[in-house]
Amino acid sequence: MPFMRKSRLSQSLVGISLSLTLLATGSLVINPVSAHAATSTAANSAVSSTKANSIVQTAQSYIGKVKYRFGVRDTQHLIMDCSAFTQMVFQKNGISIPWGSRAQAKVGTRVADKAHLSKGDLVLFSVSKPGQINHVGIYIGNGKFISNTTSSGVVISDINSGFWGSRYITGRHL
Repeated sequence: MPFMRKSRLSQSLVGISLSLTLLATGSLVINPVSAHAATSTAANSAVSSTKANSIVQTAQSYIGKVKYRFGVRDTQHLIMDCSAFTQMVFQKNGISIPWGSRAQAKVGTRVADKAHLSKGDLVLFSVSKPGQINHVGIYIGNGKFISNTTSSGVVISDINSGFWGSRYITGRHL
């Protein structure tokens, strides 16, 4: 009889993945998750990582090729402001975001702490009026971001030091 129980239990678990959580009280919580959902979640993470790498590669391909001009969005001639640059990079990767750094500050999920940024996140700064978002770039990892700047066009900068160190306001995870 015990063999039959074990057999039925095994059959009922086919196609089911279990999530085990050990609580501080010492209790074990078992959460069934369908195998399809577990596979789908893993696949989505891989796609997200792949998409983030593609976004970063696309942005980096424009270093030295884009001219900055405030309020301009001429992607054909590569003359644009910072938000037109991020909009173009995301568009080339199948993600539609609005034009304007303040509008881009409203998309996705907020990332307040720089330590929690992920590759491919939008990073938003205040470069003139303190606290007012007026510059946007793309986080590329390791404390660096890429953006289209008034002085140098598309460049990679350190988010934690120099000009940008104290100007970070928030990030957005798409």
